[in-house]
Amino acid sequence: MKFIFSAISLLFALVTSAQFNNSPEKFGKTITSNDLSKHLYIIAGKEMEGRGTGTPGLEKAALYIENEFKRIGLEPGNKNSYQYYFPLFQDSLLSASIQINGTTFQTGRHFNADLRQNTNHHIQNSEIVFTGYGIDDPAYSDYKGIDVKDKVVLIMEGEPKTGDTTYTISGNSKRSGWNLNTSLKIRAASKNGAKAILILVNNFPNFNPGRKQTRGPLYPGFTVSTTAPVYRISDSVAISILGNEQLNLIKIAAKKGSSLQSMVIQKPVELQLEKFQFETKSSDVVGLIPGTDLKDEYVVITGHMDHLGKRDSVIYYGADDDGSGTCAVMEIAEAFSLAKKAGKGPRRSILFMTVSGEEMGLWGSDFYTTNPLFPLEKTTVNLNIDMIGRMGNEYTKSLSDSTKKGDPDSLNYVYIIGDNKLSTDLRPISEKANNQFIHLKLNNKYNDPKDPNRFYYRSDHYNFAEKGVPIIFYFDGVHKDYHRPTDTPDKINYDLYARRAQLVFYTAWEMANRNEMLKRDIKLEMP
Repeated sequence: MKFIFSAISLLFALVTSAQFNNSPEKFGKTITSNDLSKHLYIIAGKEMEGRGTGTPGLEKAALYIENEFKRIGLEPGNKNSYQYYFPLFQDSLLSASIQINGTTFQTGRHFNADLRQNTNHHIQNSEIVFTGYGIDDPAYSDYKGIDVKDKVVLIMEGEPKTGDTTYTISGNSKRSGWNLNTSLKIRAASKNGAKAILILVNNFPNFNPGRKQTRGPLYPGFTVSTTAPVYRISDSVAISILGNEQLNLIKIAAKKGSSLQSMVIQKPVELQLEKFQFETKSSDVVGLIPGTDLKDEYVVITGHMDHLGKRDSVIYYGADDDGSGTCAVMEIAEAFSLAKKAGKGPRRSILFMTVSGEEMGLWGSDFYTTNPLFPLEKTTVNLNIDMIGRMGNEYTKSLSDSTKKGDPDSLNYVYIIGDNKLSTDLRPISEKANNQFIHLKLNNKYNDPKDPNRFYYRSDHYNFAEKGVPIIFYFDGVHKDYHRPTDTPDKINYDLYARRAQLVFYTAWEMANRNEMLKRDIKLEMP
């Protein structure tokens, strides 16, 4: 009897030991508040100067991350390199002019030219086509019955209404994208063959024409503009085209939302622009842990390492946004590396990537998903971490109330965005990992398609989602130091930060080791 009891005890001990050794928990617990703090005080330190894209500060941050990836044993994600560079450009205007019927107009005083949108050109034409609001939509088109191919096009801001309160295109009281997004009108004019586009701007800015034009903003060189040259013009330029009386009548009609009659104006027009283009580059930092039997499938874990940089002498430190995500990626990578060294490496390969250019328009993730290092169709998930070190405004506001009600754990939360989109597998896996190991309150508030913040479309995961890759976005909410110089490492809640990073690790563990890739069985919601 004693022998049987001893045998059972030994078997139980062996099973328990095996379960422990197979559990990710001992690796997840290596993600600590102390380690996160050490990384973050460097990444969001004074030396990095706010990590602006295209600046030496961000290059220093990228080198620090690369060295950490090397130290913990990650392989280079880009063949023999940990850096995945993409080109950036910056323009300096040398000269620009508009001449209508022999009258010459000055840049800054009478018009502005979008340097990024315009290549060097010298355009001459004998006529200008006024195309009303410049809309080309099934519900309403200003291009019906009029040919703009190889012509200079003049368009107005705004859109038509049906009655006093209903917009023609949306069919309700809300303005459509044609009104809110000028790029739609630019693309429509280009699609219809316009040679150049003049947009009449209400309340044209009053610039000092004597001020020298400095370099324009940075923009990525991996996207090529397919639109015609664009000029934003003042009333004085429009009057030279339409005449004062005609312009006044058009403005009155546009203010009421009346439809506008397209017309061809026979007047010679000459447009000229010359710029000098500076080329630089930025990078995503990529480190890889190869998988075992499913090594040709991938989990991608991201956080953006850039922030707003330095403005004059003021540094925007970006500790939470997104130093917290960047350092979490490094700590999660180290936990997986320790697991691999212990013989518990992931079945799928895991790419750890800190991207740049997020604050500029999701550039780094756009570059990666346009030019992926590993097939997106074989990428089972992107787990994106963008701000997980603090508490959002609504949680901070409720702190005293929660404490009074005896529920301090109400602040033990993280926002989970995107887990109900693209794949029905996402939410069950996320919730299982949380329930088993972390016990955070998973707040799905920002999954609501009607949420005005539209966070689902505002971080790097969206470029993966747009290509069909299931995603989860981890977020703490907006706080009073968001995009301010006061977003500093001393304000981070490091214990909560570590728990959120551990949640990402445990979720990634399941994604990397389950038998099947995630189903892609939900249609993408478009913005």
